[in-house]
Amino acid sequence: MTIRLYAMTCGWLEMSLKAMLAGAEGRIRVPVPCYLIEHPKGRVLFDSGLNLQVQTDPFARLGKIAKYYAISFEKGTDIAARLNAMGIGVEDIDYLVNSHLHFDHAGGNDALPDCRMVVQRREWDAANDPDLAAKVGFMKQDFDHGHDLVLPDGEHDIFGDGSVVCIPTYGHTPGHQSLKVRLPDGDVILTGDACYLRRTLEEMRLPMILHDADEMRRSLQKLKELQQRGARIFYGHDPEFWAGVPQAPAQVE
Repeated sequence: MTIRLYAMTCGWLEMSLKAMLAGAEGRIRVPVPCYLIEHPKGRVLFDSGLNLQVQTDPFARLGKIAKYYAISFEKGTDIAARLNAMGIGVEDIDYLVNSHLHFDHAGGNDALPDCRMVVQRREWDAANDPDLAAKVGFMKQDFDHGHDLVLPDGEHDIFGDGSVVCIPTYGHTPGHQSLKVRLPDGDVILTGDACYLRRTLEEMRLPMILHDADEMRRSLQKLKELQQRGARIFYGHDPEFWAGVPQAPAQVE
C-alpha cells in the first residue's frame, strides 16, 4: 500500500515572534502550510490555509485580527489553485482534516464544499459557543459551510488501517488535533499549531497565543515521545524547517 504526502505553501504571515515563543523579541515570517495525503482509498487534505478574500481585502475578511499580521498571499497560492496545479480538483478531495479552526488553517474550507470535514468534537463545540469562540479567535465564516462532519473524540483512524490517524493535541485551541501519516520510511506527524517551531519542542517553550497551557504542555510531551520513537515532526510554522520540505508536486519522502 502506497501513501503519498505533498506539502504546499499557501501564503506567509509576518508577526511578533513572542506570539510563537513567549518572551522572545523581534518578528518572524512564517509559512501557511497545507498538506495533501493520497491513500488508495481516498485523498485527505490537512488544513485549507487562508481564505481567498485575504488576497484582496484582508481587513474585510479578518477584521481587527489583520492588524497583527503582515500577510503575503499571492494569486495562485490558495488551496484550490495549489491543488489545480497538481491536476487535482477540489471535488477530488474526500476528507478535509482541520487541525483547528483558526483563520489560517480553516480559511479555505469554503473552497472544498463536497468533502467530509474531520474536526475534533470539542473544537467544533467550542467554535459554536459564541463566548468561547470570541475568546479563542474562531469565526464562523471560516468553518460553517454545511460540510458533512466527522467529529471524533480523541484519536480517529481515517481509513481504518493505521496509516492516516488524527491524534488529539489540545491546548493551542480546545480541540486541536495533529495528523500522523505512515510513509514507507516511517511516521510523519503534521503538528499544526500544537508545535509552531522546532524550538517549541526542543525548549518545551510555550507560545503567547494559546488556550490552555497545561494541555499544550501535555501535547508537546506527546509529540516529543513520538519523536523519540522515530516519528518525524513537521513543525507547524517553522520557516527554517519549511525551507527543507519538498513542495508539491514533489513528494515528501
